[in-house]
Amino acid sequence: MDSVEMDSVQLFLDQIRPRSDAEVSWLKDVFSYVTKQLCPLLTGPAPRFADETLTGGGVCSDVCVSLSVCVVKTLQQNMTVTHTLPVSYRLVSVSELVSWQHLACVSHLSWSTNQHQAWAREVEVSLPGSKALPRVNLLLIGCLREGQGGEWRLMDSSGSVRCEVLAPSPQWIDHLIFLPHWNYIPHNASGQDEAGGSVELIGSPVLLCSGPDQGLAVGAGAGVGPCRAVGVREAAGLLNDRVRGQRVSVCGQVGSVFPLLVVSGTTFFCFMLTEDKHTLPVLVKDSSRLWWSQCVCVGQSVCVTALRVCVLRGWRGNNILCVTDYSEIHTNYTPTHTPVVDTHAESQSDTTPMTTSHADDVDCEEAEPEREVVQSGVRMKESRVISYQGTVTEVVSEGAGLYMIDRKVGLCLAYQPSLRRRLRAGDCVQLHHVHFLYRPCLDFPPSMLCTCLRSSLRVTSFSRAGGAPTGSTCPSDGALTRLLLEKNTGVSEYLWTCHLSSQLSHSLVSSVVEQQCVCVLSWKLMEFVWRRRGRGRRDIYSEMLDEPHTCPLTQYRVEPAVPQYISVSELRWSLQSSCWSSVSLRSLLPPGGSGLTRSDINTALAWSCRTLTSDPQTGESFSRRPLLLVGVLELPSPTSEHKHALQLRDGTAAVACVVTETSEEEEGGQRAAFNTAWIDFPSYTHLDQDQFITHKHCRVYLQFSLDHLYILSPSVAMVTHLRQRGEESGGDVTDRKQTAEEEEMEGSQTAGRKRRRKQPGSSHFASSVAMTMCSMGGASRPCVSVVLRVEQKEGVAWRNAGEGLEEDGAGLVLHFSVRAAVIGPVVSWGRDPKNGPMIDKETEGEKEEKVVLVFSGVSTRWFPLLQSGCFYRLVAADTQDPSVLIGCGVSGRSGVELYTDSTLQVRSDWRFHSLTHPLLLHTCRQALSPTVLSVSEVLDSSSELVCFQGVVSDRISLNDRTTDSGHAPKGVRLTISDQSGRSLQVYLDLSHTPYPPGLLPGNTLLLSAFYRKLSRSGGVYCSHLPVSSVTVMSLGDTSSARLPPAPMMHLGLWALNRKQRGTVAEVRGHVVCFLFVQLQWSCSLCGRVYTQSCSSSQCRSTSSVFQSKAKLVIDDGTGEAHVWFSGALVRPLLGLADSQWEGLQRALRVKGHIRVYPRGQSLVCDADNALLHFLLCVCSSDVVCHPLSLTCRKHNNQRPEEMRRFSRGDRDFMTRTTPPLQLTCLHINPDCYT
Repeated sequence: MDSVEMDSVQLFLDQIRPRSDAEVSWLKDVFSYVTKQLCPLLTGPAPRFADETLTGGGVCSDVCVSLSVCVVKTLQQNMTVTHTLPVSYRLVSVSELVSWQHLACVSHLSWSTNQHQAWAREVEVSLPGSKALPRVNLLLIGCLREGQGGEWRLMDSSGSVRCEVLAPSPQWIDHLIFLPHWNYIPHNASGQDEAGGSVELIGSPVLLCSGPDQGLAVGAGAGVGPCRAVGVREAAGLLNDRVRGQRVSVCGQVGSVFPLLVVSGTTFFCFMLTEDKHTLPVLVKDSSRLWWSQCVCVGQSVCVTALRVCVLRGWRGNNILCVTDYSEIHTNYTPTHTPVVDTHAESQSDTTPMTTSHADDVDCEEAEPEREVVQSGVRMKESRVISYQGTVTEVVSEGAGLYMIDRKVGLCLAYQPSLRRRLRAGDCVQLHHVHFLYRPCLDFPPSMLCTCLRSSLRVTSFSRAGGAPTGSTCPSDGALTRLLLEKNTGVSEYLWTCHLSSQLSHSLVSSVVEQQCVCVLSWKLMEFVWRRRGRGRRDIYSEMLDEPHTCPLTQYRVEPAVPQYISVSELRWSLQSSCWSSVSLRSLLPPGGSGLTRSDINTALAWSCRTLTSDPQTGESFSRRPLLLVGVLELPSPTSEHKHALQLRDGTAAVACVVTETSEEEEGGQRAAFNTAWIDFPSYTHLDQDQFITHKHCRVYLQFSLDHLYILSPSVAMVTHLRQRGEESGGDVTDRKQTAEEEEMEGSQTAGRKRRRKQPGSSHFASSVAMTMCSMGGASRPCVSVVLRVEQKEGVAWRNAGEGLEEDGAGLVLHFSVRAAVIGPVVSWGRDPKNGPMIDKETEGEKEEKVVLVFSGVSTRWFPLLQSGCFYRLVAADTQDPSVLIGCGVSGRSGVELYTDSTLQVRSDWRFHSLTHPLLLHTCRQALSPTVLSVSEVLDSSSELVCFQGVVSDRISLNDRTTDSGHAPKGVRLTISDQSGRSLQVYLDLSHTPYPPGLLPGNTLLLSAFYRKLSRSGGVYCSHLPVSSVTVMSLGDTSSARLPPAPMMHLGLWALNRKQRGTVAEVRGHVVCFLFVQLQWSCSLCGRVYTQSCSSSQCRSTSSVFQSKAKLVIDDGTGEAHVWFSGALVRPLLGLADSQWEGLQRALRVKGHIRVYPRGQSLVCDADNALLHFLLCVCSSDVVCHPLSLTCRKHNNQRPEEMRRFSRGDRDFMTRTTPPLQLTCLHINPDCYT
């Protein structure tokens, strides 16, 4: 320190008079800071911020002393205790603040410790979960100057930092100021994108050494002073009669402030001056005046000088007032003089018209305008324009411009350019001309505020909270606002997309998130679901300046049925929780369930299913809105419950899927859940006692067809396939049906059955499940391949594996085999060809050879994808040896001709790629489709091995109670029917086969290689073999599981038709007589007669059920039939009311049973009492002997014709008689005839 500087320091200390060594040291630091950081700002030709008391023609040591004294006195004046110096505070330069302060902080010179603690508690109460900004004892002094893009910056000799001001004044620009209360938010805190962060000035700064000339924001020039200003009404008249060279000063109240816009590289903003009902727009595009945007506030009185009238081409050539180089702004202005218009000559720069290359440029020209017409979309509701003030309580998505205000009102800023300072939780904001929308999106709060280009947002109080930002779940969610600007979609669509993007960022598979932008995927899905692709470009000038006001937010669409996204884990949890909570055991029993025995009840309750649709308008659903699933459709994993079914996986969970080629229903995909339980209910009365349920199990899986899929990100091969399919069908490949879900196959093994069939006139994929197709990267790996055509596929079964298997070892492993035709030779490749088009080299073989592909262990995951009649390319990677894909033949003795095909063991790392028709060569021949029979053809067939198709009408689980097999059923009995109404029972043995999902009533199944058998009673049924396979062909519901209306049948013709066994038909006739009636209380356990207890001495059951049977003769004029009735059908048959039927049961309690033979002359009834006479009277009454309409099933064991002897007098007659037709009544139809 030289002597001059020491003298200056001593002079400074003498003026302040420190009282301690600490104050002396602190004052020296202040003088050093002023000398290094502030005094250099005063250099130059008399800068505006340098007061005359400090500059006397140059900067000297006296200036530093004077400025230092001014700084210390200013600090003392802003302290609570003015007689001491703030030695605990330190002056910090801008560069030090930016470089060393990495945490958000707050500084307040006049605070005491108690005041700061109370301030911090207020923050924690107002924003639960947030912490107040930590306090630092730092002091900031600098010069406020305008920065780029209209920002204000605090500057000293070391650098500058962006400065945010709540209520800025033009008088502060280019002046030295002291900040008594401020926040600092570094660049890595909430709301900051650029390095350096920002200083938030709380309250007004203190001007240092203020001079007499501080009334203007811009230095004096040749402009028009505020004393010559005119009002808005007079200035509006000047717009219509523009005079070249005219300059005008206008005063008025600010009605609207529009955001800063950048168009074709030019930054500008507009604000509207109002007076009574007159409005006047003002355009500010001078780069040196953009900082006005922070000074102009709605409701403020201002005066703007030196404005000129110009033509705004982008606004259809309308005239507008524009600022010039001499324009100045005066805030809080009160007019006191008579307005006068000044018409001095304009400069050279004003007379030269500016040229533009864009119709929407903001350049102001004195030329003829261009007219533009803006088309607006039609909305269901109109928004209201309001003003609102509140506190930001949550940052929902910073990049997408979504916030919560006052915890109940949503705020969308996406229709404005991004704010220079992003909002933080705790900011108090004031909104003017904001659009109020009610329920634009069901995933957001009902009340939404949305800003357009005419809206203004002003922060009235900075947030006191610090910490990491909330929301902004997608790192690239700023892409949503860019897409909105490009596509110009509605607010309802945009909000739904933002919500979907937020959900997908948490639930999508990590590999998909790494490869693709979640925001872009969400936008694609929105365009697919909403069927809207934007409304053209926005007319920004009309949106800001036109009256009446129109913008994309003026009208909005309300869509209550927009799909609701749900993750796989949420779906599984919802289905599993509703499985048991929604089950009513009594509803699962057939009519008359109270009369079922213990075994019948437990068999009926052992299995149940519940099918929910994704669209509540088409069926039962646990949501009021259609559901949307997004995930990756992939091969089953080794840990999957369903080993041979595809699974849909996202980042939360995986669920098994039953995928079909087409769907017979129009609704979206189904969510199926079924319950399996081991139960032992003694009787119907014990169904509400859970202790009789010994085990519960629930399976959940999805059912959907390819018509309900939408590929969000298809592979190159899939894009080619869809384009060719669209050309063949004459439609657009992007035209789909409804919602979506996302999938990805391993490599490009994209479900061969998903691409194999043409459906002209219909789109290949449609809603309810959306998928993403991604290739496995392009690394070069040598491989060999061969093209195959699958001809026959066996079912999956557990087989005993030897120790030679590479991954499984000895034991039971899954196994299946496929018989295929080899199209050509093995081809070597430098990289995986995947599902690219075939080349000639792959079909050079002389003849097609057959090969049996053996799948064991992990390789059995290919089972759901390999389908008969389809072409596949089998690829073995990391090898150039063609022998690995050549099957091994069976060796035989000399002279013995073998008729076996070669076999090929499929390894776990081999891949199958589907080859659809456009990818095949013309020489590839399609395989002959196997003969598929109907149920009626199987019943009438004589073949032992059959392949047939039908609809599941009933399903019963067959459990083995003698073994401890867990919850897996031993077998399943399916009732398969066709359109004729004939049905067939199929028995599936699941003891050596994984459980196949999709065996639900209503689904159409293809059953291949099943064994057709005859029962002892002559009925036809089918049983499962180890080579049998079950494929779900199409989906249905319980309504499709119902049998079609039974055909009318005459008894005489039906008795003669011996081939139609087990046929159901409707018969109409009158009752001839009753042959048999039996009423009995039976033991629910053993079935014997039950009075006060079971009649069996070995049975200790204490529960009984009431059972009834009847047999009568019916005649329709063509023949007679004996019809059996049982259970709930007996009461309406006898014509008894409910009270009479209950009384009959009570009367029978003592005896336990009764048998009545009304027409049996050689048969004896059980007893001769009043109950017997009552039943005899009922059976012979006219009420009972009336015409009936019945749905009956024909017995299989019809007796053949027999010879009978009749005696008449002394003669005997022998004749051939036909036994009566034996029928079982299934339903008594209410419509009988007379």
